[in-house]
Amino acid sequence: MSEVAAKLREVFVESLELDDDVNVETLKYRDIDAWDSVGHMALVAAIEDEFDVQFDTDQVIDMSSFKVAVDMVTQLQAANA
Repeated sequence: MSEVAAKLREVFVESLELDDDVNVETLKYRDIDAWDSVGHMALVAAIEDEFDVQFDTDQVIDMSSFKVAVDMVTQLQAANA
């Protein structure tokens, strides 16, 4: 697991208050009750804070899974480097 994915996993667990039995790596939007529209906005804010990145509106809408979030953060970090 990449460093971004490992840190992002922690953000998902904390932000969505996930139990240990949830497989974060395969998690998709609305797979669990905690990842509803309100949980999504809290998650986006937590990711932006943790990685010091800013998502645009389309990226917020398109963040549909943990894998997509990893890809987005990785791309934003590369663009800001």
